[in-house]
Amino acid sequence: MIEVSSHGAQASSCPQPTVFVVDDDAAVLGSLRFLLETDGFAVRTFRSGTALLNASGTPSADCYVIDYKMPDINGIELTGQLRKSDRDAPVILITGYPDENISTRAATAGIKDVVLKPLLEENLVKCIRHAIQDRPRP
Repeated sequence: MIEVSSHGAQASSCPQPTVFVVDDDAAVLGSLRFLLETDGFAVRTFRSGTALLNASGTPSADCYVIDYKMPDINGIELTGQLRKSDRDAPVILITGYPDENISTRAATAGIKDVVLKPLLEENLVKCIRHAIQDRPRP
């Protein structure tokens, strides 16, 4: 069975992988929602790490896409909080502010990949698909 989503993309009757996107920039959230929904993902967005952590009744994500630099909590710290609450879905960190230690700190926190914001589109979708495929299943 094929269904047409509100964006005109075709989706199969198989459940869509769910991606939670956390970024304090509304324009980035909108762009990423459009990009990921167009590529067949179910997307839920959050304007801050605190909003994600405080969301009640939040279904589990298949993958998190988290901005590194946010005012309330940075992406690496947020990943640590997610791990404490037993959320083991892969995390992809996005950043417009790379530094020489970010990849090392991200890997130590259990973050799957770091993707630079100017190069998000194709790279991000590939990283999400690989992260979901590589995720150990219970």
